[in-house]
Amino acid sequence: MAQRPRVLVVDDEENLSFLITSALRLSDYETRSAANGAEALEEADRFAPDVVVLDVNLPDLDGFELLTRLRNSGCRAPILFVTARHDTADRVRGLTIGGDDYITKPFALEELVARVQVALRRTGVGTTSSRLVVADLELDLDSHRVWRGGQEALLSPTEFNLLRYLMTNAGRVVSRAQILDTVWQYDFNGDSTIIESFISNLRRKVDSGEPKLIHTVRGVGYSVRES
Repeated sequence: MAQRPRVLVVDDEENLSFLITSALRLSDYETRSAANGAEALEEADRFAPDVVVLDVNLPDLDGFELLTRLRNSGCRAPILFVTARHDTADRVRGLTIGGDDYITKPFALEELVARVQVALRRTGVGTTSSRLVVADLELDLDSHRVWRGGQEALLSPTEFNLLRYLMTNAGRVVSRAQILDTVWQYDFNGDSTIIESFISNLRRKVDSGEPKLIHTVRGVGYSVRES
């Protein structure tokens, strides 16, 4: 499978950072996050992102200064500013010092993902494969089709989105709260019993044989992995 585009999310709001990274992972991006400028510089050096989603208001320095430091350190990835500032002067400053896009809070996650996609197209970076694969389980992002052992499984749109989220995070344990936030976009007080019903459906449709791929981690959440 081709390497996924890498996105570094720099935001000190933990919940917002989680939502952004979850939405990007669901769209098949590899992500890292940083809560301040110092962490962002370190992550940019280690991770070599293809796009940086950058909050203007950070605890140690503002995003405009961080952009300059990123460029001086050799990072040439497109920069997408996210900010609560609505002033035209800030927008103009962000774009004229080398930012590639500017989106104000609040925003729809779908819009942010679309902006990231546009930035990647400009640089020629993108996925060459639309398939997620774990063992003999395959999911095609473009056609919204799923196969297990070569046999197609018919999933509802929500079942597909749930399986896509689990497979995007293959090998990781995702909590019920994370699933609700990303797949159903409920808040953390959402009813997690709905997840159990959909997991049961997925097990019946794509995980009735061996090896079992959908695992319950008691008290935590779920994981898709080979063992």
